[in-house]
Amino acid sequence: MLPKPNRVVHAADFRRIVRKGRRISSPIAVLHVTEAEAAVSRFGFVVSKKVGNAVVRNRVRRRMSEHVRQHLLPIDPPVDVVVRALPGAGIADCGTLTAAFEPLLRSR
Repeated sequence: MLPKPNRVVHAADFRRIVRKGRRISSPIAVLHVTEAEAAVSRFGFVVSKKVGNAVVRNRVRRRMSEHVRQHLLPIDPPVDVVVRALPGAGIADCGTLTAAFEPLLRSR
């Protein structure tokens, strides 16, 4: 689980990041990246019902969150990121998800 200061939790923050953020996409996820309002980088995850049932959606969310947590480095300048999972994320195994997710985080 991500540390609390590194999470986007408010709906208004999600809307701001998605509307104003730069979009980076892959077949598995779309990242919306914008400058942070806080002093640290924050991440939020959106997984729609198109990805699968509740079990699948929560699994995808946990895998993406864990990958971000493991690779969370001091990002300078801090950014706010919303990760939106696409339907392909529901059938991807952990290795495929990580392989597709890594270049997205680097290209921010």
